Amino acid sequence: MLVCEDQALVRTGFVTIFSAQPDMEVVGEAADGREAIRQAEDLKPDVVVMDIRMPLLDGIEATRRLAGPDSANPAKILVVTTFNVDEYVYEALRAGASGFLLKDAPPPELINAVRTVARGESLLSPAVTRTLIGRFAERLRPAGAPASPERDRLKALTPREHEVLLLISDGLSNAEIAAELVLSPETVKTYVSRILTKLDLRDRVQAVVLAYRAGLVKEGNRH
Repeated sequence: MLVCEDQALVRTGFVTIFSAQPDMEVVGEAADGREAIRQAEDLKPDVVVMDIRMPLLDGIEATRRLAGPDSANPAKILVVTTFNVDEYVYEALRAGASGFLLKDAPPPELINAVRTVARGESLLSPAVTRTLIGRFAERLRPAGAPASPERDRLKALTPREHEVLLLISDGLSNAEIAAELVLSPETVKTYVSRILTKLDLRDRVQAVVLAYRAGLVKEGNRH
């Protein structure tokens, strides 16, 4: 993996934690966004751990260049952030990040996050995702633009798939959705896969963003 963090102490801490794992290897470190892009393109790491605020080029733009829609081979990026910069998180998700985690997360959670992203899965911390994206939901929709284009995309979903998408956007895991809808986890996993395929989305992160852009969660959130 590649660790991108401008604070040397934090970066060293991440490297120490990851290097101690038998199934992980840190192949590079970067202290700014430009170096992050260069190393990611040269080293092709399985996972890029990306800070948001870095000099020369911030983590959002670095993420967009490495994992955005114009990327031939999108990198798997785990964004690390702190609450005092949470206004940037939704942009990182839209830029192509596979998920995000708070910098003060305990080591086991950080390690699990990297493994999850490495498997090609997205990482959403339910409560944090709901708080961060929900707080900036209006920004997810272009200024003055209606949500109809996104809502039109949702018409491809069946009523049950629509319900599952709403629960995904509410921050529920597959197991929690299964309990909520009285379904098996395997069935929920199938529904999630169908939703992503029908909406041409890469992962759950993009599904959450789309749901907020469409106004789905604003209208239907149970909280």
